Amino acid sequence: MSTSVTNNRRAQPGRDPNVRHTKRWAAVFCAGAIVVSGVAGSTLSRADTGGDKARVDQQVQDLKASLDETSTALATAYLALQDTQSKLPAAQAALAQAQAAEQTADQHNDAVAAQLAVAKADQQRATETVASNDSKVAQTQSLLDQFAADVFQGGGGASQMSVALGATSPQDFADRVVLADQVTSMADDALKELQNARADATAQQAYLTSVQSEVARLKQEAETSLGQAQTARRSATAAKAQLDAMQAQQAQYAAQVDAARAGEERQLQQAEVEQAQLQGMLEAQAKAAVAAEAAKRAATVAAGQTYVAVTGGTGFLSHPANGPITSPFGMRFHPILHVWKLHSGTDFGVPCGTPVYAAADGTVISAGWGGGDGNRIVVDHGIISGVDLASTYNHLSSFVVQSGPVKRGQLIAYSGTTGYSTGCHLHFETLENGQFVNPTKWL
Repeated sequence: MSTSVTNNRRAQPGRDPNVRHTKRWAAVFCAGAIVVSGVAGSTLSRADTGGDKARVDQQVQDLKASLDETSTALATAYLALQDTQSKLPAAQAALAQAQAAEQTADQHNDAVAAQLAVAKADQQRATETVASNDSKVAQTQSLLDQFAADVFQGGGGASQMSVALGATSPQDFADRVVLADQVTSMADDALKELQNARADATAQQAYLTSVQSEVARLKQEAETSLGQAQTARRSATAAKAQLDAMQAQQAQYAAQVDAARAGEERQLQQAEVEQAQLQGMLEAQAKAAVAAEAAKRAATVAAGQTYVAVTGGTGFLSHPANGPITSPFGMRFHPILHVWKLHSGTDFGVPCGTPVYAAADGTVISAGWGGGDGNRIVVDHGIISGVDLASTYNHLSSFVVQSGPVKRGQLIAYSGTTGYSTGCHLHFETLENGQFVNPTKWL
């Protein structure tokens, strides 16, 4: 049971004391963890480091301790909110990484597309040049063939020798020889042009083959690049959707926290009243016990006998349940209400239904519904070391003893999670003259 700085207990009015609440903290985080799945979920897990996880785990443990006896609705919403907030930076980093990858993939895809366009243009020019060279070679070859037919095979005209010998005068002979030389030179030029055209055609064909190979390679690279860009775009879209969903979930949890906070404050006020009632009852019990002890001392002394007071101290009380101490006595800062509150007892981490035993001999002076404490038993142990010592056992699932004397180690109840409790445990308190003290002083 946690209290405010005035040691006031929180209540949970209107809850059925016979209902056993078996929620576990693990369930609290299921809602918050739903959005951390899929593509971005795997990115988040890779982005998280061992140190980050350890810090988050410790924060979760601290929050669980601070909210251990807060209403389940508020604690669930708040812890889910914190869990989601802790994952937002990684989700934002994953989105930024995915968007950067998308941009890089798009830039590469654009670059490959530009290279492919240039290569295709080069291929078109090379194809046209090869076709032009082929046509030129064909024309030159046709002229040479025609010349050879005319000059060397007659072809309807005289040969070079017959032309020279057919001269009618020396001057005519000289003219015919010059003409023959010109014809021979023209044939040589045509042959050289044919050779050059064929060499150029061969080179252009080799270039065309190279360009065609480059175009084929760039086409394959373009397909791969496009696929990578599309994959990166899908990843970025998924990461954006993931972040949007997480932010929407965060807003939902924040709204739930705001809605539950007002109810928590109202219940805290009711708890203050309930705690005042418990303290009033134990203070009255203490006064009566002190008066009875004083009368007993006086009677003993009057009879000439030695009065021996019962002394306690560490070890006087036995552990009320077989389990570890999971939350000690002391002041806590409530992370939602932003107030310091006294955790007025010591929590034993035990499952629901664990046997609860009387910590020492005493008398059950109260057993029933204790508001925020759920099912509660109050045992008065009498005057010990000059104070009236009482112990309380809270959040019980059921009673075994509800009145009368009890012995140390006697089974009196079973643990549970009734009242203000977010998980199965035993909240054990000790009071001296109606005031809460650290149970480890007596255990």
